[in-house]
Amino acid sequence: MPEKDSYEMMELEKTRTGSALYDDSSRMYDDPYRITAERGLQLGEAADMYGDVETAEEHGYVTRGLKSRHIQFIALGGTIGTGVFLGIGRAFTMAGPLSLLLGYTFTGAAVYAMMQCLGEMATWLPLPGAIPQFCARYVDGAMGFAVGWNNWYNCSLTLCAEISAAAVVIQFWSGAVDINVAAWISVIIVVVVALNIFAVSIYGEAEFVFASIKIITIIGLIIFAFIIDLGGGPTRDRLGFRYWKHPGAMKPYIADGNTGRFFGLFSTLVNAAYSYGGVETVAVAAGESENPRRNIPKAVRRVFWRILFFYVLGSLAIGVLIPYNESRLLDAIHNDSPGGAASPWVIAIYRASVPVLPSIVNAVILTSATSSANAFLYTGSRYLYALAQNGQAPRFLLTCSRKGVPYWCIGITASISLLTYMSCSAGSQSVFQWLQNLTAITALLTWMSVSVAYIRFHSALRAQGISRDTLVFKSRFQPYSAWFSLSFFGIIVFFNGFYTFPSKTKKFDHNDFITAYVGIPIYCGLYLFWKVFKRTRWVRPEDADIQTGKAALDAADAHWPERKANNWWEKIWFFIV
Repeated sequence: MPEKDSYEMMELEKTRTGSALYDDSSRMYDDPYRITAERGLQLGEAADMYGDVETAEEHGYVTRGLKSRHIQFIALGGTIGTGVFLGIGRAFTMAGPLSLLLGYTFTGAAVYAMMQCLGEMATWLPLPGAIPQFCARYVDGAMGFAVGWNNWYNCSLTLCAEISAAAVVIQFWSGAVDINVAAWISVIIVVVVALNIFAVSIYGEAEFVFASIKIITIIGLIIFAFIIDLGGGPTRDRLGFRYWKHPGAMKPYIADGNTGRFFGLFSTLVNAAYSYGGVETVAVAAGESENPRRNIPKAVRRVFWRILFFYVLGSLAIGVLIPYNESRLLDAIHNDSPGGAASPWVIAIYRASVPVLPSIVNAVILTSATSSANAFLYTGSRYLYALAQNGQAPRFLLTCSRKGVPYWCIGITASISLLTYMSCSAGSQSVFQWLQNLTAITALLTWMSVSVAYIRFHSALRAQGISRDTLVFKSRFQPYSAWFSLSFFGIIVFFNGFYTFPSKTKKFDHNDFITAYVGIPIYCGLYLFWKVFKRTRWVRPEDADIQTGKAALDAADAHWPERKANNWWEKIWFFIV
């Protein structure tokens, strides 16, 4: 908390800037600089957002309880779930190793471009939920409404998908097969709710531990792949790129020749989108991060290394370890085999004749699914909170506990997880696959919305005379990066259901068509509803609200403690986090 005499320093800053932002006569609510100085950052932020101290005290506000190490590990591994362990196997058998590698690389490049956009906006204005507020402020209130509710239902369904996947993974062990899957679902739901409901710092600590396990495991698997590929395994068989030659690097999909190979490559893009889903969590958590102007840019930059090491190198490793026509993997996918049996990593370990390791990897997959469910419950609740701040959800959702937890938002989001009990009758794997397809398209629509919001934010800065050279975090190649990500994701959204249309080998599949495209009418329907109901208009760049909520954060920037390393170990640790 700032010292009491820091209010005088803030007054000098107000005089120096000469901005009407800090002029009480031009703003009809309490000065956030004074409130932050006298009563702390939490109340200062709330008063700045809601307009007066009374409303801030009535509802409470989220707290900045996420430490630097929490944010950095959330960025590196927070939402790495079953996609990189289980879902990647289906894409591999459909398209082959080179298509898988290219698909994850192309999608990763677009995701990184989008995250650069989001990182710049979230560093300028680190708000809880972030994305719906950026869209409403910089583009159109109707877009904020659409993307907010779209994000919320995306997180809610992904929460179900990860819980369903965890129920599948547990059945890998023979002792769990005879236990009703509803029991495992119940346990996981209780765990993730408990990690979210008490304090954001508990969520942060859990994600720090979960992410550490996932990061160590994926690095270990990549090293394992390198050793096996060079003939260092028990069989002493040097693999090289053997399977890129036989059966081949690119598998044709629903057509022959080069056309089929192209379709195979394109089919990996939607699967990659699911695997990358939730990468924006670090920006959502910006509203509860300590010293966000330092921690968020650092975390966003590390998304590049997450994409490179975990997804690109991971897909390459799978491609050299097993062929895409590996019978055990195909049978496991076809028969909905439980847990790690359908994981290409586990199949590779079996082929290398390494004992015990499959069970260890399966346990990590279970941890990953639980961690990802934990992350999506947190993210979904903050999107709901952001909607309430925008006036696009019931006001009672703003209510926070004394620890700064929006418990109504968590409770409502967690209630959607009850849909996971469908897997008790429909089969866990089939429910997981259905939810995976449904949530992939909503993630793409979210990323498109971020790109549009950034393009308008970029215009607003220019129109309001703010140089990007003065920003704490200035993303590169803008606004071209934003246009690239918007175009890339738009193409995937438009063509993602290509496999549903009739061809020489199949008829039109209306069920898959609905699954592939249902997210588009949902998003458009939400947009049009709010557009008509509230008669909103597109925000002109010169009128975009790029300031509300910023004053209290500016006031606190100088008062975050400076980190100084006292020895070589602390230097290494501070570099990591």
